Amino acid sequence: MTKGIIIAGLSGGSGKSVIAVGLVAALTQLGKRVIPFKKGPDYIDAGWMKLAAGNNCFNLDPFLMDEESIKKSFHSHTRHADCVILEGNRGLYDGVNVEGGYSTAELALTLKLPILLVVNCTKTTRTVAAMVLGCMKFDERIDICGVILNQIGTKRHQKIVTQAIEKYTGLPVVGAIPRMKRDIFPMRHLGVTPHQEYEGSEDAMNFLAETATTHLDLHRIQELMVPIERHTPTVEKQPAGRTLRIGLLMDAAFQFYYSENIEALEREGAELICIDAMEENKLPELDGLYIGGGFPETSAKELSANRTFRESVKLAAENGLPVYAECGGLIYLGESIEIDGQVYPLAGVFPVRFGMSAKPQAHGYSIFEVVEENPFYEIGTIIKGHEFRYSTILEWSGKSEELALKMKRGVGFSEGREGLIKNNVLALYSHVHALGTEEWAKGFMSCCSRVKKGLQGQSK
Repeated sequence: MTKGIIIAGLSGGSGKSVIAVGLVAALTQLGKRVIPFKKGPDYIDAGWMKLAAGNNCFNLDPFLMDEESIKKSFHSHTRHADCVILEGNRGLYDGVNVEGGYSTAELALTLKLPILLVVNCTKTTRTVAAMVLGCMKFDERIDICGVILNQIGTKRHQKIVTQAIEKYTGLPVVGAIPRMKRDIFPMRHLGVTPHQEYEGSEDAMNFLAETATTHLDLHRIQELMVPIERHTPTVEKQPAGRTLRIGLLMDAAFQFYYSENIEALEREGAELICIDAMEENKLPELDGLYIGGGFPETSAKELSANRTFRESVKLAAENGLPVYAECGGLIYLGESIEIDGQVYPLAGVFPVRFGMSAKPQAHGYSIFEVVEENPFYEIGTIIKGHEFRYSTILEWSGKSEELALKMKRGVGFSEGREGLIKNNVLALYSHVHALGTEEWAKGFMSCCSRVKKGLQGQSK
């Protein structure tokens, strides 16, 4: 029987990521097959959850996905799991509007899962009970089943908070994490450092597992989990034959890929080839290239130094190779990026010079309409996505009206437009989720197939 629970907090920064990752790691070490999920458009926390579980972490986003897609993804990916741990985002009731639309609470109702509430107890005791009770009464449809205390200073601190919660709310306190002298997840300009870039990720994972085992009541937490309701058997579309070689830049610079996007490409017939843009001399023989987001700015020196690889990407784009690039991938296809006065040449597919700002330049959900001819999307298609960037455009010789996408929500690339095009290349800032935008994988793979057939015809 598969059982699940959601780890939610009163706010961002409550410590739910430390607890969720630690819980996944601890249960995995106990021999449980744990399938992790992350609510919202998050790659970094999802990456840490994947590392902890040894299984893919999947993203459930009520803004990007409809309810049917959420349920289908959830049930299909948990068929063989012992435990399902879903980490929420921001505060439990925080959404995009005053009604809390697309919140963790809304997702809990959709999936019929209980909430384990994480509370930061810094400089507070009895008031914690009032906050927990407020969450219980705010929407009584939500099943808050227990509480985990974070940032506990002393045994006395823990005792008072625990007694107050259990007396006034009736909920069990199933763990208390003490204040830590070390940052488990090192922080930087975009938040938590991805595990792919952190040399101490294995030690951090072991520490989190030990912390969870020591300070959480793992047995009680498993008792609080509920069986996953399955009303109808889930039937997955069988992957097509592996007929197209699709490259993925997958390294310390580019690691922002939804697991669902990878699966969608495979269902459409992709043989995926992972490529390190800092180590490989050139692109291998490919039928298409997908460059996800990441942090090209933190690896700019290494990316720029690999001149032969950059040149091979530019040559492939000029020769018509289908390329889809998001955010960090867009930057890589630019002329250069300037960091602290140093200019680093990049692939040069597009005549754009990028820089970096100390403040976010776009952060949040986006919606755009396809308004110009492009390799992958039909004109008139409306697509939901997500933006999160600190990069700036220092110089660009193009015209905004030539961009393929018109922003209905969000910032985009320039003057409310998005989507640079060259031959069979489409590069944009917004990230899309394959289960919310089914046109993405189908359109990309269709283009790759057309180009491959065209090239084969010419060779004959």
